[in-house]
Amino acid sequence: MNRGKIVCVGLGPGDPEMMSVKADRLLRNARHVAYFRKRGHPGKARQLVNGMLHAQVTEYPMEYPLTTEIPHDDPRYIAQLSDFYLDWQSRLTELAQDQEVVVLCEGDPFFYGSFMHLYVRLQQAGIAQVEVLAGIPGMVGCWHATGIPMTWGDDVMSVLPATLADAPLREHMARSDALVIMKVGRHLNRIRTLLTEQGKLDQAWLVINGTMSDQQVMPLCNAPERCPYFAIVIVHGQGRRPANDM
Repeated sequence: MNRGKIVCVGLGPGDPEMMSVKADRLLRNARHVAYFRKRGHPGKARQLVNGMLHAQVTEYPMEYPLTTEIPHDDPRYIAQLSDFYLDWQSRLTELAQDQEVVVLCEGDPFFYGSFMHLYVRLQQAGIAQVEVLAGIPGMVGCWHATGIPMTWGDDVMSVLPATLADAPLREHMARSDALVIMKVGRHLNRIRTLLTEQGKLDQAWLVINGTMSDQQVMPLCNAPERCPYFAIVIVHGQGRRPANDM
């Protein structure tokens, strides 16, 4: 019987003080910590826990074989990522036979988190014990950074990846009262154009590195031509509320 387990810890939106008490305790006591990162980069999740890890920790950087070098629907991309996740499923399972392994994940692991791809494989294999610790999603920290309530009354909110094609983005933008657009990065100008078409540009905000020390918050109409991948566009709802709240 396994004595160890794999624990994926949701780190929250970026500010270490917004982690849960349980996440903080697990991180400070962990002796084996794994995290995703792009080759040649420190990894966003790892940066969020600087100064928190135990002096005797062993780290396991899980380096993606590729990220944006080829399209996501390219068979080579699918094959390489599948092999990557299967490889780390095997490695973590072996380590968790007699150790507790903490896997870092920004935001919430079950909300666009990279760990989900490992989780389903670990569950299918059924060998290692797996626990997932919830975290505050990054978008929550971002809409709080604007200082404006996100949804009112019967507002319908959609969360959209900016990587979607124009047609589905238009469709969701048109039928939603409030919007969260994630993974903005190189899609910024396209998102700006689509929101302009919908008459929603003046309501839109851009939040870069929300809740972190280098956070930037601005109306989208005043935003620069480029922004990092970790940027979110927010369009607040304007729905039902008492007249004196308008």
